Amino acid sequence: MDTITIPTAADMHIHLRQGVLMNMVTPAVAEGGVSICYVMPNLQPTIANTEMALAYKAQLEQLAPNVTFYMSLYLNPDLTPDEIRKAAKAGVRGVKSYPRGVTTNSESGIESYDVYYPVFKAMEETGMVLNLHGEVPSDAEKNICVMNAEEKFLSHLKEIHLAFPKLKIILEHATTEAAVNMVKSLGDTVGCTITVHHLQLIVDDWAGKCHNFCKPVAKFPSDRAALRKVVQEGHPRFFLGTDSAPHPSHKKEGPDSCAGVFTTPLVLPYLATILESYGALDRLQGFACDFGRAFYEVKDEKWKGTVTLARENWNTPAKYSFGDSSVQGSEFGDVIPFMAGKQLGWKIVSIV
Repeated sequence: MDTITIPTAADMHIHLRQGVLMNMVTPAVAEGGVSICYVMPNLQPTIANTEMALAYKAQLEQLAPNVTFYMSLYLNPDLTPDEIRKAAKAGVRGVKSYPRGVTTNSESGIESYDVYYPVFKAMEETGMVLNLHGEVPSDAEKNICVMNAEEKFLSHLKEIHLAFPKLKIILEHATTEAAVNMVKSLGDTVGCTITVHHLQLIVDDWAGKCHNFCKPVAKFPSDRAALRKVVQEGHPRFFLGTDSAPHPSHKKEGPDSCAGVFTTPLVLPYLATILESYGALDRLQGFACDFGRAFYEVKDEKWKGTVTLARENWNTPAKYSFGDSSVQGSEFGDVIPFMAGKQLGWKIVSIV
């Protein structure tokens, strides 16, 4: 098989940033073979209400008019059941929960889920989705660090699901065998996104290698094997959410490396190459195109085309540039993509 033709992909977890970085990243969504994406709200300031979500969506649509953007709100103390009903009526699709301080722009994240139960109830009633960043904060006294923060979180996922069994919940960017097993054990309203990079990386690949550093971090070989296996099984509640998160290279390479891996421009070439490497290429369409759309019950997509990939060995670009260095006072720089300079085995040759 030298070519593959599949529907345009659905990336149900993406970071599109602000300003000149947003201007570079957003058009790259379609370039990567994606026609619908679920946008994260952890901007500065965070997307905290309906008006902010709609204003951000309008900016994105100007940059990529053919892409369907599903918007989310940032779970915060000022979010009320009335605002949830307003957001749902306006087409906002869900609410993202960030535990305080665990990742980029999560300083205003939550510390307790119980106080949000009225919000969750309104979400359940209106059909909105709860997206969970599945980690707890590091705590040396409790022996919690980045390597077990996800596993320590899973009891919260179960508790919320049991309290609101009809609420659609997604455990975002799972990295562990324990997470896979937990999601499988829960009801059909619980889904899980898996990133491109977590299908490829283990802890050895990010320790001391800043451009592979993300939160949650990649874990052990057995954890990667569990992620790969559930994709190979074609489990319909596990689907693509890249968590693609661009940062200027100087912020990745500095003393306090920002968390995030950038995959947006090459989503399908990455996936085809990785899935083929362990015999799961036949699962590309289900994982990347079908299952996420089904879980979110997508009915209003602006454009859904087809993507053709051809077998070809080629090297990932070393960098992507944003901004204009010729404009005085303008922010500009480079973003280093995942697997920069490394060989991929598939390339997009047509998007129609």
